[in-house]
Amino acid sequence: MKKPPPPFSCTHTSQFPELLFQTGSSLAISTYQAGKVIFISAIDEDQLVQLPRNFSRPMGMAVSEDRLAIALSRSIVVLVRSSELGPSYPKQPGVYDSIYIPTANYFTGPVDMHDMSWGDEGLWGVNTRFSCLALIDDTYSFRPEWVPSFITKLVGEDRCHLNGLAMEDGRPRYVTALGATDSAKEWRKDKVGGGIVIDVETDEIVLEGLAMPHSPRIYQDKLFLLLSATGELVCADPETGKYDVVAKMNGFVRGMCICGDYLFVAMSRLRKTSRTFSDLPISKGSVQSGITIIYLPTGSVSAQLVYQSSCEEIYDIQMLADTRRPGMMGLDPRREPVILTPGGGFWGVKAEEEKTEQAAEEKSFEEETTEQEQEETTEQQEEQLI
Repeated sequence: MKKPPPPFSCTHTSQFPELLFQTGSSLAISTYQAGKVIFISAIDEDQLVQLPRNFSRPMGMAVSEDRLAIALSRSIVVLVRSSELGPSYPKQPGVYDSIYIPTANYFTGPVDMHDMSWGDEGLWGVNTRFSCLALIDDTYSFRPEWVPSFITKLVGEDRCHLNGLAMEDGRPRYVTALGATDSAKEWRKDKVGGGIVIDVETDEIVLEGLAMPHSPRIYQDKLFLLLSATGELVCADPETGKYDVVAKMNGFVRGMCICGDYLFVAMSRLRKTSRTFSDLPISKGSVQSGITIIYLPTGSVSAQLVYQSSCEEIYDIQMLADTRRPGMMGLDPRREPVILTPGGGFWGVKAEEEKTEQAAEEKSFEEETTEQEQEETTEQQEEQLI
């Protein structure tokens, strides 16, 4: 009998590590289906390495200089990158040029946060369950700042499936939704052709009739977005309400970041049993998950990475600038003790009286972890050459 591939096995074209290495950066992807955030780095122009960490249903991510925010099932965790502590990580000294360490956790409750972005006023998030744009702080679960004009009540009913966010000059500019609807999950009735783009500044719908729009991004004064149901990357003109297809991929596209002339687009393998995805135009052809790199000037595919196991649905992808080999710590209480300070930090600091508390935390964590997760913990948390 043929052995199944190891967890998170993947293949890639030869150009993928070459292009990623040339950026001097790494990629982060979130997969709520597998419960992981994965860092992908190029060791050189020929080899990739990936580092997965456990998180509870990770969705949207936001990057600003050394900060990485991740939307989880009931909170938003913020990790800070330390170039001082990375090389001295006790378990793998001399491997990482930096390491992302959790420093804050904002308890939002189950609001189904999608896209996020840092702006002039702080961390913005698309609160899908409550159909609003929200600021995240330590005062409330979320602070609603903008609601589409057709939404008549702030209530947790996912009335229009607000999902994507494009920032401009430090402020929200465009958002995507799957319908201009105002009752619980009404958007499902026309999810394939009811998608819209809204100008946040004017409260106007500037594009409509879209096939499940996601991941709007402004680049060089142009608005790009993904039409997930048809696998298309498009460049939209809010003035005319029209768009041009830049590239078409054979999969459910969602999650996009930009570096130079290259767009890194995440692709998901759709579940045949899903009520949301099973009847989409792209459903039969959506048999791969991974990352496609598009060269913007021509719209051609420059490179691709495809997962063979474990990672089937990706929500977001972000570029981690200026770090070729970042490490990452998750929220597991058994992780290496660390203290992060403005001047650097310290590994392994633990007070004597904390030992009993830590033992209790570890026992609680183990009780909440299923047998399958326990078996996968060691295997899937380690770095893997691709």
